[in-house]
This record gives sequence, structure tokens and C-alpha cells, in this order.
Amino acid sequence: MKVWRALAIMLLASSAAADEYALVCYNYGCAAEDLVVFSDERLNWARDVLATAGDAAAEREYLGLVVGRLYSWAGEQTPINADRGGNYADNGQSGRMDCIDHSTTTTRFLKLLESRGLLFFHRVVEPAVRHRNLFSQHFSAVIEDINAERRHAVDSWFVDNGQPPVILPLDEWLDGGGPDVD
Repeated sequence: MKVWRALAIMLLASSAAADEYALVCYNYGCAAEDLVVFSDERLNWARDVLATAGDAAAEREYLGLVVGRLYSWAGEQTPINADRGGNYADNGQSGRMDCIDHSTTTTRFLKLLESRGLLFFHRVVEPAVRHRNLFSQHFSAVIEDINAERRHAVDSWFVDNGQPPVILPLDEWLDGGGPDVD
């Protein structure tokens, strides 16, 4: 039902054709979703940043800045501005995000950038999951370097809302890589 509501809102808002919309999910396990709008002006900023990347490594670095900014802008429109890195620093506030919320939302943001032709060295692929033990799993958005066919985790769960996500080789991430947060 949430998706149909979002589609209806997007159709009604078609007067701002250059703006882009994305669903942001939060409150753990995508229990809540809100539609956010990114203005053409803001997306032009993202385009200008990403266009300066001369190779895949630079694009990943700039992509971190852009994704962090998308989260910041989404936090102006939704309660996710309360989200802090990990699962416990946000004290159960509305807007908190677990790794499912982050991997889903980050993938949506990346696909939005990809659909606008702003990724030159990467493509967006399905999120990945790692298992530390029988009861612990963690999800992340994933991009693939087009030329090297090497994948990278784009994990915004580790950081506070609006900060650049941790981007590291998927193999390293699957092996437990990333900051030590709870």
C-alpha cells in the first residue's frame, strides 16, 4: 500500500518534472517509509561533484559525499535526521535506522543517481548480507566497478545521518570490515 501511495504522490507532483523522489525507510526493518523530494538544483550539485571523478576510486570517494548529502537532505523532510551510527546511539527515537533501512534507502539513492546518468564508473547491484554467526546478519548497499568488475559495499549504517557512508571492497566488508559500532 505504501508503494501505491508514493506512486500517487509522484504522479500528482509531476509539475516539478526535474525534481526526483525517493522512498526513505526507517524505524527498523522499514517499519515506516516517507517520500522525499530532491530538487533539480540539489541534484545538479550531485552531478557536478560526481562529474569531477576521473576514475572509479575518485567516483567512490565523491559518491560517499553525495550519498551523505542525500541523507542530510532527506533528514530535512523526515525524522531520519535523528539517526546515529549503529543501532543504539539514537535511543529508540523515531527516525532511527537499522542496516535493513540503510541498505534499502542507500540502494534507492544510488539507483536514483544511476537513473540520472551520474555514475560513470559504477553500476548499482543488489544489497549484500554478511553473517557473523547464526543470529547476526548485516546488510549493505553495493556498487560494482564497471571496468574491474569489483564490488564495493556502501554502508551508511556505520555513520550518523548526513555523514559519508563507509565504502570498502565487498570482500573486506563481508569479512567483517568497517568501523566498530553497535
